[in-house]
Amino acid sequence: MTWKYILFDLDGTITDSGEGILNCVRYALEAAGRPVPPEEDMWQFIGPPLIDSFQEISGMDYDEALRSVEKYRERYSSTGIFENKLYQGIDTVLASLKEGGYLMAIATSKPEEYTERILEHFAIAGYFDEVVGSTKDGRRNRKADVIREVFNRMDITEESKPGVIMVGDRKYDILGAKECGIASLGVAWGFGPEHELEEYQADYIVRQVRDLPAFFGL
Repeated sequence: MTWKYILFDLDGTITDSGEGILNCVRYALEAAGRPVPPEEDMWQFIGPPLIDSFQEISGMDYDEALRSVEKYRERYSSTGIFENKLYQGIDTVLASLKEGGYLMAIATSKPEEYTERILEHFAIAGYFDEVVGSTKDGRRNRKADVIREVFNRMDITEESKPGVIMVGDRKYDILGAKECGIASLGVAWGFGPEHELEEYQADYIVRQVRDLPAFFGL
């Protein structure tokens, strides 16, 4: 298959952001007087929109979850955002894909302003033709909605979709791609539970960062 557009998730795909996200979740839960789940259960907070996670994992109602998201952002915006690192070799892969002529975008459920700061911090913003994240008011936080916004900004039409692929580590990336009618490439180095990518039927799977160039014919 010849791809033209590559859409990348951020957390668990390009950056290992687990430390910062989980520290901020703990901060928000403690502020709400809620128990902090065991370490092995905390990883469920990485991937879906936080407003959903606080409700589904911690049993909050919508209003309490909304307050907890604000508390999370209180710490994340100054500290948690940089408790983060690039996966080894991913910057080299992005440079190769850019040089190979691919059009690339970020499609993440992380708020867009945080995403832009992270890309600038790691000096990889220049590899992406568009950066699309969620909105803080919740109007755009589902992965499918984020992908559709990428389509809007990059003028990707129905006829262009066979040349578009979504790259991500969680079921949300796979399901979002399916909903939007594009292919999905699951990456196994991220935060997804074992076999999640197979269970949700990613079209393709790569196991390590170094496998990405070969997948794209480089």
